[in-house]
Amino acid sequence: MTIGIPTEIKPSESRVGMTPAGVFELTRRQHAVIVQSGAGLGSGFSNEDYLEVGAEIRPTIEAVYAEADMIVKVKEPIAAEYPLIRKDQVVFTYFHFASSEPLTHAMVESGAVCIAYETVEAEDGSLPLLTPMSEVAGRMAIQQGAKYLEKPRKGRGVLLGGVPGVPPGRVLVLGGGVSGTQAAKMAAGLGAHVTIMDINMDRLRRVNDIMPHHVVTEYSNAYNIRKAIATHDLIVGAVLVKGGKAPHLITRDMLSLMRPGTVIVDIAVDQGGCVETTRPTTHDDPVYIVDDVVHYSVANMPGAVPYTSTLALTNVTLPYVIALAEKGWQTACQDDPALANGLNICGGDIVYAAVELAFAAV
Repeated sequence: MTIGIPTEIKPSESRVGMTPAGVFELTRRQHAVIVQSGAGLGSGFSNEDYLEVGAEIRPTIEAVYAEADMIVKVKEPIAAEYPLIRKDQVVFTYFHFASSEPLTHAMVESGAVCIAYETVEAEDGSLPLLTPMSEVAGRMAIQQGAKYLEKPRKGRGVLLGGVPGVPPGRVLVLGGGVSGTQAAKMAAGLGAHVTIMDINMDRLRRVNDIMPHHVVTEYSNAYNIRKAIATHDLIVGAVLVKGGKAPHLITRDMLSLMRPGTVIVDIAVDQGGCVETTRPTTHDDPVYIVDDVVHYSVANMPGAVPYTSTLALTNVTLPYVIALAEKGWQTACQDDPALANGLNICGGDIVYAAVELAFAAV
């Protein structure tokens, strides 16, 4: 099989679909890998690094899409890529279809086989290809939130860890999954007081068992959220609905309950955001202010640390890429129910229930 690794052209995206180490595992199995010139530079990998492991370099994104049987990338295709995707071509990437009707329509019309990292689901319910980026995003949420709490950046002027004689900042995490737990861990490590909310009591019990005493758990409902946002300095939205849109746990009217300079970091922005006032931003222009509340909602947060993110992503995607290359997508999906769960669009049809529900008219 011929696998193509294009340069990511979504704004402020520096990750690449595969490391040279991953490419080596494919070429030594006699698969052809073509890499767009410069695709790995943002993550610290040169053309020479890829050539040394047997890849071929192509000068343009058009050439990569034209030759490849399977495209392996990081972010969903953007409008400029839609015409490049062919019928029956396998595209393996993060799609988040439920948050983008134009993307969904385009992939349906292309006739491509769209396998979404974020819905590859193991038997135990875990999401192995989403987990590493959720870990990165959760940790980054606190790093960025702490920065934007600084007064010159329009925040409340709060140091999350406090100092002797001054209480620490307060962090509210909505969602106790992977990203929420990582956010809570980072905030706790800085010395902040952390409240983590979820509707899954088993998750709350787990968090309660593994976190230090200054991380407290609370059941998530509208009343408790309204009460908490009035007293917390940093709010992290870490809600995940597998393959679907995130619910709006914080509505526009609730911003009035927050103190001026409160910071919201909405990790769920890829799924539409769990805050009604969330809209996607970029690393070049990451924040905006609504009703004196600072919103950070970069849609590709892990793209700010591309070296770490690319290595972490390749670690988990490579076994699936190898299976797809060795067996073809149909047999690979038949043999692995987890990979089959990643199949979202195939042959002009939506085949993933949550996406079908989001766009019933597609």
